[in-house]
Amino acid sequence: MADAIVAPPRIVGDPSIGRRKNTGRSALGLRLIATLYVAVLVLLPVVLIIWRTFKPGLSEFFDALSQTETTHAFELTAIVAGSAVVLNTIFGIGVALLLARYRFPGRGLLSAFIDLPVSISPIVVGLALILVYGHGGWLGGTVATIGISVIGSIPGMVLATVFVSLPLVARAVIPVLENEGTEQEQAAQSLGANALSRFVRITLPTIRTAAAYGVVLSFARCLGEYGAVLVVSGNFEGQTETATLRIDNLYELDLNADAAYAVTFVLVAVAVAAIVLISFIRRRQERAS
Repeated sequence: MADAIVAPPRIVGDPSIGRRKNTGRSALGLRLIATLYVAVLVLLPVVLIIWRTFKPGLSEFFDALSQTETTHAFELTAIVAGSAVVLNTIFGIGVALLLARYRFPGRGLLSAFIDLPVSISPIVVGLALILVYGHGGWLGGTVATIGISVIGSIPGMVLATVFVSLPLVARAVIPVLENEGTEQEQAAQSLGANALSRFVRITLPTIRTAAAYGVVLSFARCLGEYGAVLVVSGNFEGQTETATLRIDNLYELDLNADAAYAVTFVLVAVAVAAIVLISFIRRRQERAS
């Protein structure tokens, strides 16, 4: 007679089921807290800005943006932010190659200094630039003798904006270079490719997505800079007034809240567009990896 097949004992009250339920409840609670936190700090102010912007009507909105001082502020913001992004892109890619490809004395110190702008108040940055390039500063007399005006002009505003957004491109590119290694570049070098050819054909396609991510993030940061630019620009209406300074002047000095909200809405719209673009670039980078 064949042996009877004995069924495994039934486990009553599997403890893993309770753990899964507790984990699901914890995740749901954390998601709820995170959603409420973001809604209160980010979403609610943005919704109120949009509502306050269009409350007077579309005609008032476009009239506020068509003011001569406002259009000049947007143009100056584009010049300052664009110049800062170009400089940060060149520096960021260069220093990323230096830190990822080479080992040298002081490498850790250089890496730490790149992150320094993140921990320094923009007001302090502006004051430091005045102490260096202002009248009576360390280099103030030197730049004045060659006919360059830094403080109270566009060069000083660009320097301040470059400083506060310095690490963004470099920190986006460095991890990609470290992950990819140098095998392809070494192979190209063994085949006779020079440094420029290796950079254009191998390095640049490798870091293209990461560099684009850093550029967009840097541009968004440059558009919203206020403190450092306020200190070094002098905040002269129609001359050294960026969009962020224009918002403050309209709200505090001219008591024109409607125009201030109109300019704010434009900057918020650009920031949202930058966030969407960054998310797209990030997903593309994740797919590529």
